[in-house]
Formats: sequence, structure tokens, C-alpha cells
Amino acid sequence: MSVTAPQGFRAAGVVAGLKSSGARDVALVVNDGPLDAAAAVFTSNRAKANPILWSEQAIADGRARAVALNSGGANCFTGSFGFQTTHQTAERVAELVGVDAQDVVVCSTGLIGVGDETFRAGVLQGMTDAAAALSTEGGDDAAHAIMTTDSVAKQVHVERDGWSVGGMAKGAGMLAPGLATMLVVLTTDAVADAATLDAALRAATRVTFDRLDSDGCMSTNDTVVLLASGASGVAPTADELAAAVTAASDDLAARLQGDAEGASHDIAIEIVGAASEDDAVVVGRSIARNNLFKAAIFGNDPNWGRVLAAIGTTDAAFDPYDVDVSFNGVRVCHAGGPDRPREEVDLTPRATRILVDLRVGDAAATIRTNDLTHDYVHENSAYAS
Repeated sequence: MSVTAPQGFRAAGVVAGLKSSGARDVALVVNDGPLDAAAAVFTSNRAKANPILWSEQAIADGRARAVALNSGGANCFTGSFGFQTTHQTAERVAELVGVDAQDVVVCSTGLIGVGDETFRAGVLQGMTDAAAALSTEGGDDAAHAIMTTDSVAKQVHVERDGWSVGGMAKGAGMLAPGLATMLVVLTTDAVADAATLDAALRAATRVTFDRLDSDGCMSTNDTVVLLASGASGVAPTADELAAAVTAASDDLAARLQGDAEGASHDIAIEIVGAASEDDAVVVGRSIARNNLFKAAIFGNDPNWGRVLAAIGTTDAAFDPYDVDVSFNGVRVCHAGGPDRPREEVDLTPRATRILVDLRVGDAAATIRTNDLTHDYVHENSAYAS
């Protein structure tokens, strides 16, 4: 159940001294082929880290043989020196595994502004050590090496008839559209070209990672990359591949949500009866980013008024006096007014479902988020690694 579960991939995760904890902090995933097709999506934040600037160029031809990752430093806002660090990382990996530097995607995560000489030396030595440790059993070590504030490693394996999709992800905060403070590596041994991979990945992220909105903050380093080795010899249809990639992405998105910093509730906000899918997403996101709503959920308070107030800030089509709102299966608001007593709602379970019916159409969408807790504030006021 990892990036090395599909045939044709090796990985490693090693200690390079980038984290003060002494935990694994450099990872490497290598595609041994025979194919080298790849696709990736990146943060939509205009403030992009150096690894993003490099990887956007590297993946442009739809090919990649390796993904080099580090935690313990974002290498963002570190100037031309930081970009050279990324470039040297790709060159080091290319030399070690026998590929072209332009076929190496580079990913970094951690504190912005970290990327000095010590950081560079650690990353380069870490890549040397990781290349020496590459193994078909190395996926778990790699998944642990990319963790920052994560409490658990996040991995997935989706099996199909003769082929599969594997993956790993990190992320526990700044989870917002444009991906999240997430690094995700997906692998498949299916036979597929770059265009098919790109279509599958974009279809998957649109309904999974891009609808995970933990705290409304957008990272500078978000990367989701999909590699295809073709080692299974099986060529699924485009729809079959997209379905498997979506299933893997959805599983990882749920794991990211479940490990969100300080959260005590995992909230699914389902919008139905919308005039369009875009309207449903906009409305769901307006609720997910409303701190009053999130604080109410933390307090186990089914305050449906905060839901209506949040969606009223959008330009979606709806009549506020014709909206229904349910908390965990209890409709507490009908047609913009009180319905069932609030006392009937049980918000003590971690899993929380909000259903909003706009009653203007037949489109729907679900946004994942979390509550706003004391622990979240504490963790992010103390974060420096």
C-alpha cells in the first residue's frame, strides 16, 4: 500500500538532518519504466516555491523518471540560491539514477525562508543516501520522510485487473484549493501516455484535492504528480484510468482531512439543489471558510444561522428564504426558518455532515473541511519547522 505497490517503481526515505527531530526527511521515488509518462498539477498561488518553478518546466514534456522530495524546509523565497539548490538536487538525482535532470520533479515542504548552505548540503547528501537505499519495499519510508506536522503517513493502493495505482501524500494544514500544503506522488503500472495521465489527474484533483479546504490558506509548494511505468503491460481505457486515479486521490484527500492540524471534527459539506456545479462549490467553500461556523462545530453547536449567513456572501443562485439545512441528518432549517429542535442534533461524533439544499436546480458538490479548535491555533502559533 504505497507508491511502490505498482510494478516498476522503487523508493526510499532517509534521514538527512533537515528536521530537528532527527526523523526521515528526504525521499526519492524512481520510475524504472519501461514508460516514463507523467503529469502534474501545482499550486495556483502566485507565490511559488523554487521546486515549483523547476518542476513546472521539467514536467512540460509529459515525462518524468524520478521525484525528489524533502521536508524540513520549503525552499521558498530563498532567491536564486534556492533555485540553484533545486537545480542541483535534480542534477544529483539524475546522475545517481541514470536519467536526465529535466526528467526529475523536485518537491520541498516545511518552513518558508529555509534554504541556506546547510539546507542545500543536507538535501544533496540525502539524495545520495536515498538513491543508495532505493527499493521496491521503500514506499513506506518515503511516505514518512515527507511528513511535517502530519501525525501519520498517508498511503493508498487501488488495485484493478492486472494493474494498479499507488500513492503517498503529506499535509495537515493550509489545506485549500490550489491543492493544499500537500505533496502527493501517485504511481501506476498501467500503460498510458502523458495526455491520458494529464486528463485523469486533472479530473481527479478537481473533485478531491481541490475540494479539501481545511483552513482556507493556500500553500506555495503544492504538488501532485502522477507517474506511469507501463510495467503491467495493461492499457486501461481513459475512463478506467481516471476512475482509479480519482479513487486513490479521494482516499488520500480523506486521510489529509482526518489528520488536519488540531481538528476534532471532519466536516463534509454537501450542497444539493444548486443551479450549477460551480455554484455548489462556491456555496460549500463559503461555509468551509467561515470561522464562526467552524467554531460552532467545535462547540458541538448546530448553528444553522451561520450557514445561511455564509452562503449569503456568495453570488450563487438561491433564495435565502427557500433553503434547507441539515446537521447529521436532522433538518434544523426549512425554507430559511427553524425546523427541527437543535437539541435533536448530535455533533459529538468526529464525522460531521452538513447538507444544504438550495432548491434551485439539480447540481451538487461536496467540500471537505474541519472545525476551528484551540489546538489548531496553538499549533500554528508555535510552528517553526
